[in-house]
Amino acid sequence: MRPGLSGHTTWAHRHPGDGRAHGSASPTAATTAPTASSFPPAPTLLPPPREPVATGTAGLPWWNDRVFYEVFVRSFYDGNGDGIGDLQGLISKLDFLNDGDPTTGSDLGVTGIWLMPVTESPSYHGYDVVDYRQIERDYGTNEDFKQLVAEAHKRGIALIVDLVLNHTSIQHPWFRDARTPGSERDAWYIWRTEKPNYRGPWNQPVWYQAGDRYYYSLFCQCMADLNYENPAVTEAMDGITRFWLQEMDVDGFRLDAMKHLIEEGQVQENTPATHAWLEGFHRFVRSIAPNALTVGEAFGTPAQELVKYTSGEVDIAFEFTLAQAMLDSVRQETQGPVSLAQAPAIRLYPQGQYAVFLTNHDQNRVMNQLGDDLAAARAAATLLLTNAGVPFIYYGEEIGMRGQKPDQNIRTPMQWDATERTGGFTTATPWEPLAPGYRERNVAAQTADPGSLLSHYRTLIRLRQDHPALRVGDFLPVDSDARPVYSFVRHSAGETLLVVVNLGQEPVSDYRLALKEGPLSGTPGATLLLGEGQPTAPTPNAAGGFDAYTPLPTLAPHSSTIIQLRP
Repeated sequence: MRPGLSGHTTWAHRHPGDGRAHGSASPTAATTAPTASSFPPAPTLLPPPREPVATGTAGLPWWNDRVFYEVFVRSFYDGNGDGIGDLQGLISKLDFLNDGDPTTGSDLGVTGIWLMPVTESPSYHGYDVVDYRQIERDYGTNEDFKQLVAEAHKRGIALIVDLVLNHTSIQHPWFRDARTPGSERDAWYIWRTEKPNYRGPWNQPVWYQAGDRYYYSLFCQCMADLNYENPAVTEAMDGITRFWLQEMDVDGFRLDAMKHLIEEGQVQENTPATHAWLEGFHRFVRSIAPNALTVGEAFGTPAQELVKYTSGEVDIAFEFTLAQAMLDSVRQETQGPVSLAQAPAIRLYPQGQYAVFLTNHDQNRVMNQLGDDLAAARAAATLLLTNAGVPFIYYGEEIGMRGQKPDQNIRTPMQWDATERTGGFTTATPWEPLAPGYRERNVAAQTADPGSLLSHYRTLIRLRQDHPALRVGDFLPVDSDARPVYSFVRHSAGETLLVVVNLGQEPVSDYRLALKEGPLSGTPGATLLLGEGQPTAPTPNAAGGFDAYTPLPTLAPHSSTIIQLRP
């Protein structure tokens, strides 16, 4: 299904700019580097972007009209029968995500894809890069990737990729060269002749021996951190960024581990130097591709700190606190956690400028966190897809895939059907065994079932597509006197929607909703867009809100209700 962009400004492709790299005076990547052990900060020498970011509904950026889908290529679909997912396999399954036809309803309807790392790497996950310009051989070729981008764009799907800025594999040619003191790329990494006596932010070891020296590596011994105090490193990464935007035609980046880029002594996250570098990087991206989206990942960072990154350093950032709060509220059957987490997100970020999600590739899957309760998963999906932020769905979330750490178990092959051992993912032996429950929870089993989790996701995505208030509307919290009932209003020009979710496992009939002030006037009508029953309309109070409003006599367990309030 093609994204519902008719009736408002269509997202436009980028046009290459002519700005210089933010750490250099040359538009190409560096091939040599100074050998000194320390470097002064690089100047920022950039012209302003040639054109503003393309806007969509109500003048918000184009990404607010999107629903993104996170794909781990290795686990999505095997196109060549070797047991490993690949780019041709993903291309063959694009119609499941969005078939480009607005008259069909069998596709999921997503309008954006985020790919986990697809560059050459010695690991299964790809976050330890050995070649930033070459597609992982298990996945295909650079030409396969270009075909994927073209096919996605044909269907109205924007495509962003993981950009791993913080570190490389220790097998990367840069690091192999840097192991020799005084070599060309010695100062591209962080070295000490004596092992420092401090550990990392979560008390992990961060200094590892190589020869007679120690290198800094935040995440594991296999991934060495790059030294962004060296302008040659910035210049090299700028060249890589230009390559992906211009030659590979991607629509933006997810920036992995952005808060850890530059350490200042023992302070290893959220440093002023990191913020300054990202500001320059964002300006560089804009100079090359004015419409490119940057999505930042800073796990464990509260909204008060995270919002600093969205003030000119990245376009949006993942709201981890809100993600966990949504699942906590469903699991605990109370509005409390999500209400508390939603308030600062609405107050602090510019309208809609944060990324909302439930889980990703680093977290136990939704079904495991919710006790394998499909009804609870439907309620969580409603919280996600009616939120004011830009939604991201982790692959398989829409069919209720299970998985909990270690990481391989939350990145298992997609469950396409009930085929023994393979689940329709491959004709060979899958690279990783399928998760439990694949025979019952797969695309084939759910696609024609109107009551399935997959159908619920499809319905919500289409509602978001069809109703601007869900994409770009104001978010107005509604007070509820019932602990398990969470409610809010989404309002845009000409449209007001009331969302009511029963987070509990029991029906609720004794509840009242109140909106102190809002957009209502006159005698509104009430049209049910999602849910069951015949809703009554509220009586607006003097401030355009409502008092002691009960839209439906009873809210079914874990039910999702969306009511359009019309004048």
